[in-house]
Amino acid sequence: MNWILLIIAGLFEVGFTSCLGKAKQATGIAATYWYIGFIVCLTVSMVLLVKATQTLPIGTAYAVWTGIGAVGTVLMGIFFFKEPAEFWRLFFITTLIASIVGLKAVSN
Repeated sequence: MNWILLIIAGLFEVGFTSCLGKAKQATGIAATYWYIGFIVCLTVSMVLLVKATQTLPIGTAYAVWTGIGAVGTVLMGIFFFKEPAEFWRLFFITTLIASIVGLKAVSN
């Protein structure tokens, strides 16, 4: 169950970084809404991370959480913010995913 919470926390990390990206592009009340979304996603992500680390090893949980956030944020950048999808970027994202899976595999 705590692995599921950790995955959801990682997805909310993607949410708060995406909200920051959108807030940077927006003006006026739209930017305010994106910043509110940032605060909500950040809060949910942190609460779920704290809950997950009550039974999961902190080093593994943090690495998985940041890995999900990093991979998700890069993919959001590629698909929604028109960032480049070059070979080396995709290669290193793939190695990051493999590392996250490896950490999960060797954790108790």
